[in-house]
Amino acid sequence: MSSEPVKIDKSSFSNMHRPRSAMTHSEVEMASRSRRQLQSMGTHGDPIEKLRLLCLSRGAKGILTLGRMFRRMDDDGNRNLSLEEFTKGLIETGMDINEEEARQIFHFFDSNDDGNINIDEFLIHIRPPMSEFRKGVIEDCFRKLDKNGDGQLTTDDLRNVYNVKANPKYIAGEEDEETILKRFLANFEDEKTRDGKVTKEEFLNYYAGISASIDNDCYFDLMLRHAYKL
Repeated sequence: MSSEPVKIDKSSFSNMHRPRSAMTHSEVEMASRSRRQLQSMGTHGDPIEKLRLLCLSRGAKGILTLGRMFRRMDDDGNRNLSLEEFTKGLIETGMDINEEEARQIFHFFDSNDDGNINIDEFLIHIRPPMSEFRKGVIEDCFRKLDKNGDGQLTTDDLRNVYNVKANPKYIAGEEDEETILKRFLANFEDEKTRDGKVTKEEFLNYYAGISASIDNDCYFDLMLRHAYKL
């Protein structure tokens, strides 16, 4: 864990349980840094690293969006994608990856040359590296939210954890409990693939993006523990 002094931004805590669409300051910095790295990479960089940076340039939702798009295309539920499906998914999410780069990425992950890649293995590799310590904190948060233990979060799970009565929109009578809970779940979903369910993998993908924007382990740990009252 990092030993650097931890500077606490209390606004991060007060807003964590409040559904938002705007990126945090640290996400904005990460996105800007990723775009600069893309520019310096030019046209001859590693296509896998390029795709990772393209995702991070969109903030915490970049890899989450890509993962949900691929799962939507997995019609038979076998968690595998063909080269055609993989390339189509990249195009539909607006990733600036050409056909040759897509082919190179695909063949890297198609280790047994059967013409398919596993979605989960691909996403684990493409998302920013995280220490086991950070993964453990994220998994603790997910377990607390997943009250029925079925591996996915819904508004029914959140009702047992997230008290909306302190939410300003609920107090003002602007939104009811269901609307607020749905908006909270929307933090982990993409508009094109929104279904009101968030899997553990999607939860991890989202916080992998958040993690990449925060250098200090202690701050990351404290932020999540405060947000989910661990």
